[in-house]
Amino acid sequence: MLQKELTHPIFNIVSEESQKLGFETFVVGGFVRDIYLKRASKDVDFVTVGSGIQLATAVKNRLQGAHLNVFKSFGTAQIKTSDWEFEFVGARKESYDRNSRKPKVEDGTFEDDIYRRDFTINTLAISLNKDHFGKLIDTFNGLDDLKNGIIKTPLDPKVTFSDDPLRMMRAIRFATQLDFFIEDQTFEALKSEAHRLSIISQERITDELQKVIRSTKPSIGFKILFDTKLLDKFFPELVRLQGVEFREGKGHKDNFYHTLQVLDQICTRTDDIWVRWSAILHDIAKPPTKRFVKGEGWTFHGHEDKGSRMVKPIFTRLKLPLGEPMRRVVNLVKLHLRPIALTKDNITDSAIRRLIFDAGDDLEDLLILCKSDITTKNKKKEERFQANLVHVEENIASVEERDQIRNWQPPIDGIEIMKMFDMRPGREIGLIKTALKDAILDGVITNDYEEAYKFVLEMGKQLGLQKQ
Repeated sequence: MLQKELTHPIFNIVSEESQKLGFETFVVGGFVRDIYLKRASKDVDFVTVGSGIQLATAVKNRLQGAHLNVFKSFGTAQIKTSDWEFEFVGARKESYDRNSRKPKVEDGTFEDDIYRRDFTINTLAISLNKDHFGKLIDTFNGLDDLKNGIIKTPLDPKVTFSDDPLRMMRAIRFATQLDFFIEDQTFEALKSEAHRLSIISQERITDELQKVIRSTKPSIGFKILFDTKLLDKFFPELVRLQGVEFREGKGHKDNFYHTLQVLDQICTRTDDIWVRWSAILHDIAKPPTKRFVKGEGWTFHGHEDKGSRMVKPIFTRLKLPLGEPMRRVVNLVKLHLRPIALTKDNITDSAIRRLIFDAGDDLEDLLILCKSDITTKNKKKEERFQANLVHVEENIASVEERDQIRNWQPPIDGIEIMKMFDMRPGREIGLIKTALKDAILDGVITNDYEEAYKFVLEMGKQLGLQKQ
């Protein structure tokens, strides 16, 4: 019996209102699962053998400050309080059309409702009925699967996944978040039904993928996606990273598994999902830039630049935001090799200034990406690389403090240059602006108005312009 876990007043209220209406009602799914996982949850699903809307309306009238939303076409209702969400639905049974994940829904028994659920760990229910309040109902041995860390479907997994292919992404998401094992028959069904993912909207697929990426160790999910061929269906660029090619006895690392290691390592340093996306995409252009050079081996010259240009098409297809999040990922992919280059001897302040200027507000995230991009198995080598990056950080901090170059703008802008020479926007103005910026970043002149003014006059003279 689980009465002591049902501490919120809602459970007694639902029980009492259900009895008045003559309904049987149960807590189902994630809230029950999370009790056993010892995870706090404030999202509760109620299934009633009757009208979910009628029950929710009666319950809402007893809760102060609660807000009720009714979804008549779905036969469901939601109550929100300041920090809890309660969903009410009438017990139902479902049948599916092969070309849609939207089921035909009919009123059903409690057993019908449990049978339609995705995984055994989500079939657990707690009775709220007066005679056995708090009793656990475990129709499919979900508690054993929870204890043993197993993801499996309550019914034939091929039917479960074919009916609603989004459940395949959910299986992988749960396996990743909980670090659970997908049972063999269920795993085989993921492979055999992977083609069914085509009927799912990209938004739904990406929503589940984002939950995998937000988990503690996303590589678990990406490896399952790869092994089941599900990843091929929506992210072929990542799949193409897999594999090692040898020529003349020289090979390169497997960039797919390297990427997953970088992703896991970056997750220990940041929760920012867009920085995590930069780890996923930092080497995405290695396949199209791969070349074998005699005497040198495999090269991937320009993969950072081409990779940055691949971000937008990938974000567009995956229905990811194209504004500031994408800009950040583009910048991080484009710059991810630059800090490594600054670990060499005789690096000038101008090179550091240029990195600070180009990275702008992404500088800290860029350094996180670079530290995470070190995946050598040689411990001494790794320690040396990390120490080099710490040295770069110290140099950046020193130059930044002295020159204040981050998000900096030259002391003379394009409007003032046009006024100086009484000109409209054009090629010459652009040339002067670029030359002024480069002169300050390269240390030719200081970041000072008077020096900048003289420099602009000199540049104008070289271009045949007259001061007005």
